[in-house]
Amino acid sequence: MTSILGFTLESPAFPACFPFLSFSVPRCLCGGFCVVLVTVSGCASTQRQTSESPLAPGTQAISFLGDTLRTFPLAAETRVRYEAQLALARASYDRAPANADSIIWLGRRLAYLGRIREAIDVYTRGIAIHPDNPWLYRHRGHRYITVRELPRAVADFERAALLARGMPDEIEPDGQPNARNIPIGTLHSNIDYHLALAWYLAGDYAKALPVYRRELARAGNDDRRVSIAHWHYMALRRLGRTDEAAQVLTPINRQMNVIENDTYLRLLLMYKADLPPDSLLAASSASEMSVTDATAAYGVGNWHLYNGRPAEAERIFRRIVAGGQWGAFGYIAAEAELARMRSKPR
Repeated sequence: MTSILGFTLESPAFPACFPFLSFSVPRCLCGGFCVVLVTVSGCASTQRQTSESPLAPGTQAISFLGDTLRTFPLAAETRVRYEAQLALARASYDRAPANADSIIWLGRRLAYLGRIREAIDVYTRGIAIHPDNPWLYRHRGHRYITVRELPRAVADFERAALLARGMPDEIEPDGQPNARNIPIGTLHSNIDYHLALAWYLAGDYAKALPVYRRELARAGNDDRRVSIAHWHYMALRRLGRTDEAAQVLTPINRQMNVIENDTYLRLLLMYKADLPPDSLLAASSASEMSVTDATAAYGVGNWHLYNGRPAEAERIFRRIVAGGQWGAFGYIAAEAELARMRSKPR
């Protein structure tokens, strides 16, 4: 079995959550993390590699299932638009390569095109110039999630949270504006959302809960409320805390003013039994699955899993992975579930 690329923190959570992994953690004198070894155990063969091992040309990551991840499945017109946006961002960067905003936007535009490793490199160079800029850690952490390096993602989000502490919250401009051109995220909310997500994807639901509670309490719009409530509810259900999970659903209703997170609202309504599960599953083939299709399908698959139907859950998770949207959080979550299923003795 191919080893999963990852980095470690002092926390023992990651080996516990992915029991087929073991880690060693040397810390650099500079305060960051050095190259660490990742060992895959409990498999037919055991491989050891470092995070700095070169990937094959064009490869962005190795999935939790050992698959090679290369390009995003973008529609032709979308790719043309993203390339034009990248050209503008690169021109801005070339004019002011030390400007934090120029660095962030170049990284974001690269990432939208699936050039994740280049984006991470851009953010890393930016951090060398601006080591106290929380936005750079927030965006690099997001892309560490994309390439399945969850401990590095957690390290970046925790650093971002520390740097942002006491700072006034700021709206984060959207890279691809929603229908009303109203950004729904802020610096603090995006740090918290992605930090909790990294813990969730690692299977450490208890670590995610206090972050979800904090973010839910300070959510300033319904889009943020439903996105956090969705993951919060699922984490509680996976921990068997059914009564607490039900309380998360209490304020959810069809009249919520949601701009772009309609999928999360519909999933929450499904959890309340206000919508049938089949209504969340796209009728299109797996090869035509969109990012929102993957999000919805993961919620339905996970619902089957914590309600005692693992075979149905696995079927849906496999359909998500067959859909190819490997940058979507629903896809990454489904992939992580399948990896955990694979590691369990039959």
